[in-house]
Amino acid sequence: MAKTYGVGIMGAGNISAAYLRLAPLFKGLDVRAVADIRPEAAKLRAEEFGVAAQTPDELLKNSELDVIVNLTIPSTHYSVSMDIVSAGKHSYSEKPFVLTVDEGLALKKAADERGLKVGSAPDTFLGGAHQQAREIIDSGKLGKIMSGTTHVMSRGMEHWHPNPDFFFQPGGGPILDLGPYYITDLVHLLGPVKRLSAFTNMARTERIVSAEGPYKGTTIKVGTPTTIHGVLEFHSGAIVTIGASWDVAAHGHHNIELYGTDGSIFVPDPNFFGGDLVTTGIEGIRTPVEPWAHPFGKPNQDLDKDNPRANYRCAGLADMMQSIESGQNARCGLDVALHVVEVMTGLLKAGETGQVLTLTTTCERPLALGIEEAKALLKA
Repeated sequence: MAKTYGVGIMGAGNISAAYLRLAPLFKGLDVRAVADIRPEAAKLRAEEFGVAAQTPDELLKNSELDVIVNLTIPSTHYSVSMDIVSAGKHSYSEKPFVLTVDEGLALKKAADERGLKVGSAPDTFLGGAHQQAREIIDSGKLGKIMSGTTHVMSRGMEHWHPNPDFFFQPGGGPILDLGPYYITDLVHLLGPVKRLSAFTNMARTERIVSAEGPYKGTTIKVGTPTTIHGVLEFHSGAIVTIGASWDVAAHGHHNIELYGTDGSIFVPDPNFFGGDLVTTGIEGIRTPVEPWAHPFGKPNQDLDKDNPRANYRCAGLADMMQSIESGQNARCGLDVALHVVEVMTGLLKAGETGQVLTLTTTCERPLALGIEEAKALLKA
């Protein structure tokens, strides 16, 4: 990457620290300012990382910035990203980048008219474990993947998040909050979804916050389904069951299991870049996969703990900016993110209406990110 791009951060909440800490790992990214509607939050984060603190309006007008990372809450992602694009800057958003297909198409039109890029997290599928799973699937060792399961289930956000109310309102819920990681990884591994169906419910109409903080003991009114069971039919022919719930005390399901005509693969949690891979042949004997030397699988976080993790957030942003010069599709580009949004909102709609829905969007399967390509995104 020949050019260095000025990066601004819109939103100084918890996730901003990861972007500010990890962006310096990547070529071509220079974070220069952070903004928030709360000036004190922007000031604290800016001082912590040695960048400028600005108001949102100042950030949008900052001529030293080429791209702004949208880390606001999901309900404002669309309006803020539209402001970014309207200001003549590339936009990269936390997930989900919009809450409806219409919003995504409007953002795409505005960006295309200005020759700008729009991208979105998650980029965890670029991690070493998930790219190795992609390599194994593409090699044909497992035959043709024809089915699978994916599950993300827990007791709920109110047990650990200090301010969980918005997670339980329209635009939240387990499928829109955590679904992007799982569905994006499935699209990366199998390609786009053709049709879907689902059933949804909620175990409780009210939740009591038990996490420590100012809202402990308060009651939350639940305004969105908290359990979603769906079936995805992919254009490839694969059929995958998806379960997402915040009503489950314990379960025994693996994160992602894919079943081929000649074997199976167990893919680790797509919320993270690394993890353990296991495959079987046709005889069903499970064999751990020796991790390959992918740079985005190397632990770089919590190295002093028992389970250090690989965390390379900003990989998707770096790849998007590199795509400006390479001409390749950004791996975390708008088309993939929009398709994933339609899958997620489609699951909720199918659960409400009982319909089998044929999707109106599609996307190219994101390009694989091999070892050398990943190295090219990192500074020496």
